[in-house]
Amino acid sequence: MSHSISKIYGHRLVLCLCAVVGFAAIAPAAFSADKPKQEISHAIGKEMNAAQKAIAANQWAEALKNLEAAETKPGITNFDKFKINDFKAFIYIKMNNMKAAQTAIEAAMATNEYTPEEAAQKTKALFRIAASSQQNAKAIEYGKTFADGPQGSLEDLTIMSQLYYLQKDCKNAGVWSDKAVAAAKKSGEAPKELVYQIKLQCASDGGDTNAMKAALYDLVRLTNKTQYWNNLIRLERQDERDDHNILMIYRLMYDTNSMNADTDYIEMAQLLGDQALPGEAQAVLEKATTSGVLKDEHKERTTRLLASLKTRADADKKGLPQLDAEAQKNAAGQLDAKLGEVYFGAGDYQNAATAISRGIGKGSVKQLDEAYVYLGRSQVALKNNAEAKKTFEKLKTVPNESPRVLKLWELYSDKLGS
Repeated sequence: MSHSISKIYGHRLVLCLCAVVGFAAIAPAAFSADKPKQEISHAIGKEMNAAQKAIAANQWAEALKNLEAAETKPGITNFDKFKINDFKAFIYIKMNNMKAAQTAIEAAMATNEYTPEEAAQKTKALFRIAASSQQNAKAIEYGKTFADGPQGSLEDLTIMSQLYYLQKDCKNAGVWSDKAVAAAKKSGEAPKELVYQIKLQCASDGGDTNAMKAALYDLVRLTNKTQYWNNLIRLERQDERDDHNILMIYRLMYDTNSMNADTDYIEMAQLLGDQALPGEAQAVLEKATTSGVLKDEHKERTTRLLASLKTRADADKKGLPQLDAEAQKNAAGQLDAKLGEVYFGAGDYQNAATAISRGIGKGSVKQLDEAYVYLGRSQVALKNNAEAKKTFEKLKTVPNESPRVLKLWELYSDKLGS
């Protein structure tokens, strides 16, 4: 099934390689140690000395005037050309004239006078300049020479992934994204969000639902942002046909505050009503009406449904003392679990946790996954995330639990408190 990122992510990924950093530290080779024992020609000595003095005084225009004068002298050597262009590159970077700096560095590189270390530094500068000025193909060629080696950085790897994406080469964008993730993990850093966004966009462009899910799982783990939860849950829900599992997924969407369509609120409320949980259904619809997501064409229907649910919820609340007494007398835990769910819908999370824990302890709970989820949700509401994590961990012990549902709740548990 093909998916548009505009529907799943909200908008197409827009990348801009606008910032070029680190150039101010690139000094002319003449200011570096261990240079080859060559000297500039006597014919341009006056102009070069004047240029150096102007550079030291941050007089960039004056320095350029002297370098241009040196350039016009007859009989200048390869080394002279190297020094002139190396100085010009430094000055242009200081002046933030990156196009001219690029030309000067390339001219200096063409002389083959840089040491290997200097050449690597200049190549990295050319890479950054080309990337920032949308010379994507040229930047890629520079980047391939160093980005995944000792001279490269996590930022360089990320830029390479961006460049390939901008070139509509998702295969290589994915390769360099993986390199960036591996480098981040090796250095103990968090991967860049942008790397996973690129993987998500490429997966969307290719209609690869599984790859989209994988990228969204990574984005949730990294950021815990509502927009990624929403997109992930929608993808997981769209192929689910079992009402029990759909409701389990809706609970997660609701609890992560990623429910943003009125139809989701309405369907969740209807499913809860069908499960004899009108109190929670009422709370869901009330949130829909107060959050501003309810569309005009659904207001009348929602008002009728809400009134019906409120009548049933009020009746459930009145019957709670009797249901509690019956549950405590019952040897099986099913009634306790149901009692806890009703308490949860009424907003009484402490009694919900107590009843469900008692029911699980007794055994014979028919929907054990729901019992664990409601117990964990109650503990979260009581700000006891540590116990909630332990409770959600037990979901994996439930026989025949949906792998999709289990994976989503495990992710939710992992992000609790983050």
